[in-house]
Amino acid sequence: MNVSGLDDMKKKRKLVQLLCAVLYNCHITGFADGTIYQGNLKSACVPGLNCYSCPGASFSCPLGSLQSALVSSKYRFPYYILGVLLLFGIFLGRIICGFLCPFGLIQELLYKIPSKKLKKNIWTRRLSCLKYVILVIFVIVIPLVLQMPGFCKFICPAGTLEGGIPLLLKNESLRQMAGWLFRWKTLLLLLILLSTVFLFRSFCRFLCPLGAFYGLFHRFSLFGMRVDKEKCTDCGACIRHCKLDVKKVGDTECIQCGECIESCPTCALSFKSIKK
Repeated sequence: MNVSGLDDMKKKRKLVQLLCAVLYNCHITGFADGTIYQGNLKSACVPGLNCYSCPGASFSCPLGSLQSALVSSKYRFPYYILGVLLLFGIFLGRIICGFLCPFGLIQELLYKIPSKKLKKNIWTRRLSCLKYVILVIFVIVIPLVLQMPGFCKFICPAGTLEGGIPLLLKNESLRQMAGWLFRWKTLLLLLILLSTVFLFRSFCRFLCPLGAFYGLFHRFSLFGMRVDKEKCTDCGACIRHCKLDVKKVGDTECIQCGECIESCPTCALSFKSIKK
């Protein structure tokens, strides 16, 4: 792929990210009214992280839906949401993180702010395991044992940014009810957003349980990055070029964004397609 083709691909990826953010949150009147849309579309999940409580959200968040389903799992098994997540994982994998997640776009835009950037190292690689711990404890164990959506309640920065803050700004009664939990989540949101200025997609790398789940399908997903073994010389240029903590193209940490394509001297990298 030539330079102009790569630039065009990057622009298209940003356009897809922006379109997803708009489509996920197309209930515009909700922002004006300070209300949450609860129509029929909310029964469907989008693939990326997008808060159910966002005034503009027309669909549900897969993580929020999974936690709610696990909370009520003693009454019924969560077939629907588990099936949806499995389909997302098998068909798309972490290409969802690279192309279809609004919070990923926010992080990438903040990273463009001029500042000294912290490069990946042994500590960022170790911290990348934290999101799997969060997946197990806050998304699965706490909902099952304590009967509450642990990640949504205590961590989710997308929920605070998209849902909590807009709703409080429009509803005085909610502002009066806001307590230590909202202050904690606001502080956590600010720390995460600040970290993304210096560390590329820090939330995705270290804290996002949805990315951890989709990463489990890196070997099986139909879409994502493809390495032509015949052309690859194992030079490592793609790994050095990547800002994430990948060990090889397409592994659990790879968000399948395709920006490594430009670094390959033998043109061994491309996107998977159904035909291949």
